[in-house]
Formats: sequence, C-alpha cells, structure tokens
Amino acid sequence: MFGFVVSLTFGLSLENNADTIHFDELSNWTASGSFGSYFNGDSGNGTNSDGWSSGSVYFGNSFNSNFGGFWNGFAYSNVNNTTTAGFTNQYAAITGTGWGGQGNYALAYSGVSAYCEFPELVQVDSVLFTNTTYAYLSMLHGDSFAKKFGGDTGNDPDFFSVTVTGYDQMGGVGNVTGSVEFFLADFRFSDNSLDYLVGQWTEVNLASLGAIRSLRLSFSSSDVGPFGINTPTYVALENLQFQAIPEPSFASCGIAGILVICLRRRRVA
Repeated sequence: MFGFVVSLTFGLSLENNADTIHFDELSNWTASGSFGSYFNGDSGNGTNSDGWSSGSVYFGNSFNSNFGGFWNGFAYSNVNNTTTAGFTNQYAAITGTGWGGQGNYALAYSGVSAYCEFPELVQVDSVLFTNTTYAYLSMLHGDSFAKKFGGDTGNDPDFFSVTVTGYDQMGGVGNVTGSVEFFLADFRFSDNSLDYLVGQWTEVNLASLGAIRSLRLSFSSSDVGPFGINTPTYVALENLQFQAIPEPSFASCGIAGILVICLRRRRVA
C-alpha cells in the first residue's frame, strides 16, 4: 500500500534586542559656555534639515540660519542652567543634568521635524521626560508671552502636555499605531495642593504604541492665543528604551533543526 507521512515542526526564534539611547556619546557642539554645551542642528553649514543620530536612532532636526538662527525638532545638550528664565535658556533641562546626575540629554521643540525613526520595526518600551527650564519657569511665574499656571488665585485649570504618537512608516508619517499623552504640568485638580509641574526625570511607558518605525512628539496647553500655544513647547528626554521585533523563523526540529518532510514509498507485497 501507499503511505505518505508529513512531519512539520515550526518554532519562533526570539532574541532580546533591547537597546537604550542615552545620548552620552554625542559631542558635536554648536556652542559651549560656562553652563555646558548644546547642539541645535547648526554645524556651521547654514540652513539644513540633516538631523542627527544617537546609536541606531535618527532624530529629526531643521535648522534655519536666518535671523540669528532657529530650529525645530530635536537637539541635544548638557546645559545645567536651572535658574535663568526666558528664551535665551532654551537648551537646559530643569533637572540641571541628565538622568543619574550626569551626561547628555535630548530636547524636543515642536515643529515638522519633531520625530525620530528606527532602523527596523521596534517596540518602544519607555522614555524619561522632564520640563525644560524655559518652560518650567514660564509656567511657574508667567512671562511676556505666557501666563502663570493657576493664575493669580491658583484656581485656573491649566495644563501642558506632550503626546507621543507611533507610526508604521519612517519620518513620523503613515498609519497611527497608538499615542500616549504625558502631562508636564497639571493644575486642573479641585484641590490646588495636587497641582504640579514636573521637575524631575519621570518614566513614561510607551509599550501601547505597538510595533512602529517612527514616532512624533506634539504638545497641548490650556494657554492658547491667536498664534497657537503660548507655553514654550519644549520637553527634555532621556533613556529611550526599545527592542527590535524579530521576524518569525524556522527553529530546530529535534537535532536536525530543519523542517522535516518524510515520504514513504509504496511498498510492493
């Protein structure tokens, strides 16, 4: 009689490809001073949208050399000025240092280049966020452009948040995979003693973004005027943790480690 036996064995090879972006290897500075150094996209080659990379992750940046120079997207810094208010101190985290008390950190400023992209499909696990000194002191005291959060009575229901949105394509575009909103300031509590401004590195879980190729940052605030948000739309970030999502592969089948197909020939009596 004729016998035909097929034996199929599949396996999924999973690898721990976890990675953390610390920014500490970066040292191409736009300017340095008594408070530290920063890079804002100005490498001396004029207006550009080259961006920059830390580890395997690309961070968008647009620098325009007109009017003394301005930028959007991502910068990096180790500036430790926690006391000077205003736009001239836009490169400092309110913590004064990177996570752990030393090293570089990144800054994001709202704009078309406020995205980062990964070399392959990844799951982003978490990131550390804190306010910049510029935004923190603006919300704490108010300034010529933005209001003091809570108002004179402390009762105004103000807020400032950053939203991380995941995308399935490079460049912060494509289908949205999910979003996570983190409040950098929240004065909406009925009990004013619960109102807060974030002044320390705080971990934000981003696993709900799912499988992504890029992410984009955007900002929301209760303080909005005719030209948009009045609150300085900056955030400092550290320790971006992610892991590659491996492709499924054939694993071992017993000792052979291959897909086995066994055929039995017809036996003649």
